[in-house]
Amino acid sequence: MTDFLLLAFTFLVAGVISVPIATRLGLGSVLGYLIAGIVISPVLALLRVDVVSIQHFAEFGVVMMLFLVGLELEPKHLWSMRGRLMGLGGGQIGLTVALVYGAGVLLGLPWSVALAVGLVFALSSTAIVLQTLGEKGLMKSDGGQSSFAVLLTQDIAVIPMLAFLPLLALPELADHAAVVAHGVEEAAHGAAEAGHDEGGHGPAISLVEGLNGWQTALVTFAAVAAVVIGGSYLTTPVFRFIAAAGLRELFTATALLMVVGIALLMLVVGLSPALGTFLAGVVLANSPYRHELESDIDPFRGLLLGLFFMTVGASINFGLLFENLFSILGMTIGLMTAKVAVLLVLAVVFRIRGADRWLFALGLAQAGEFGFVLLSFTVANGVIPTALADQLLLVVALSMLLTPGLFILYDRVIAPRFSTVQEREPDEMPGDRQIIIAGAGRMGGLIDRVMRAAGLSTTVIDYNARRLDILERFGTRHYYGDASRPDLLHAAGIAEAKMLIVAIDDREQINEIVRHVGKTYPQVHIVARAIDRDHVYDLWYYGCRDIIRETFDSSMRMSRSVFEAMGIEREVAQRMIDAFVERDQEAMLEAAEAYDIGVPLHENPAYVELVRSRRGTWEAEIRERMERIRDGGT
Repeated sequence: MTDFLLLAFTFLVAGVISVPIATRLGLGSVLGYLIAGIVISPVLALLRVDVVSIQHFAEFGVVMMLFLVGLELEPKHLWSMRGRLMGLGGGQIGLTVALVYGAGVLLGLPWSVALAVGLVFALSSTAIVLQTLGEKGLMKSDGGQSSFAVLLTQDIAVIPMLAFLPLLALPELADHAAVVAHGVEEAAHGAAEAGHDEGGHGPAISLVEGLNGWQTALVTFAAVAAVVIGGSYLTTPVFRFIAAAGLRELFTATALLMVVGIALLMLVVGLSPALGTFLAGVVLANSPYRHELESDIDPFRGLLLGLFFMTVGASINFGLLFENLFSILGMTIGLMTAKVAVLLVLAVVFRIRGADRWLFALGLAQAGEFGFVLLSFTVANGVIPTALADQLLLVVALSMLLTPGLFILYDRVIAPRFSTVQEREPDEMPGDRQIIIAGAGRMGGLIDRVMRAAGLSTTVIDYNARRLDILERFGTRHYYGDASRPDLLHAAGIAEAKMLIVAIDDREQINEIVRHVGKTYPQVHIVARAIDRDHVYDLWYYGCRDIIRETFDSSMRMSRSVFEAMGIEREVAQRMIDAFVERDQEAMLEAAEAYDIGVPLHENPAYVELVRSRRGTWEAEIRERMERIRDGGT
């Protein structure tokens, strides 16, 4: 018991200390976990911990991750991805295998070993890539969706790889593997006869062992059908029955039971458990219990993935690495370069453009966690020599360790170049317009149309050259430039203008523009876009008194539509909404006295206490006003 608690304490301390520091430094949680594993590896060695066994356990986090990803995908969406699954995914695997195979043969490896290495290195890390894309909010981007398509294809490809690799066995290695396997089998048999009660795991269960091809296919099809049919028709009544008990922990246990059960079923029929749980997630994407499943599974997914990343860091054999430093680094860099090249070619073919192209290429440049499994499998089946496999394991681990750095390169160097840096000089502006609009996006562009429809002349400034080029094709003339630059605003005629409308979508730039213009040109009326409620207080502090929350008015219009749908007359519904808006603004003004610039609302004790103490009064007053209006009063 003491050993277990000490081990758990070691991993938890390492994660709790390293991840917040890495996140604060902008390195991301994955790199924090990897570094934590490296730091505690001497402690684990001292405690004689079997890191590989822990890693196999923690890999269940990948299974849970794919289940949660499946919950976000409807079957129609998955079907719409079939082209990318076959084209991008299949192309990536085929081209990577070909390149690695060619390099291996040139380096003197037997063709079968080179091919096996190519299959191992063709895979990327589902755990690292999906975790990082999710943290950075890039999963819905074109690069994120393309990366997901490739990762899903790779997970599917693991199944035929496991069937094909034993065919590549070298005779001399196969004989040695058979001797080792025979010795292990005799030892296990002897332990069973002696009443092996300590540490024995029993025989592996398989539903397809000894079956011929068509029988195996039939059992496999039945298992997949069971997952689909069970997910479609049985889960809702089961969860409804469990929910009736009113015990949250029982619902969590049922969710875990379902995921573990599906993974076990896939294993005993020879399929990938990650693929099976992903399929189950897709089936349950429209389930009324979907969000409850997500909230229950996600904490376990996060903990297990964190543990997995730490085991990757802890499994690096630094002794072997330093002995073969240049060859292992060369293989790692060569592999990642080759995969980036392959992915860039595919990105061009499949028209992935701009920053998404580099997100796709850099994000999938590493080898994956299934590489650990396949390398162990190849050694056990006499396909790859043990000495080479040990070095290849380091290549897999190092490539995974370098991946967070590639995401940092994307964030800090590549993405900003595509979003802001344009090869274009600021346009010359008229300088005599009374209305200046900063931003030609969703808000600024629509405001400009309204102003022009009313016969008012505007100067619209935007820093996205691509957006302006597109608008010019439709005959809309705007001006390129950075509205946060004082000299550019001066050139646009801010000193003579009557109105500045700040409609860009960057919070800090909005603050900067409002602060500068309010101080330098106090005669200019500023209408500013606020990102959220916190931002309203910031702009109020900087002196802006005409602030529009970007989603507030649309939310009020939707609320009015709800009132109308419930049978309330349109005029009455609008007056009810007006009453809510008026009282909400009054409440914000009252709460503004406790606002502290730069401090988030939830971290400001004075603000929290003021809102908590007055919230009941505010809600009662709003309710009274709206009920009076609804009943025919004023």
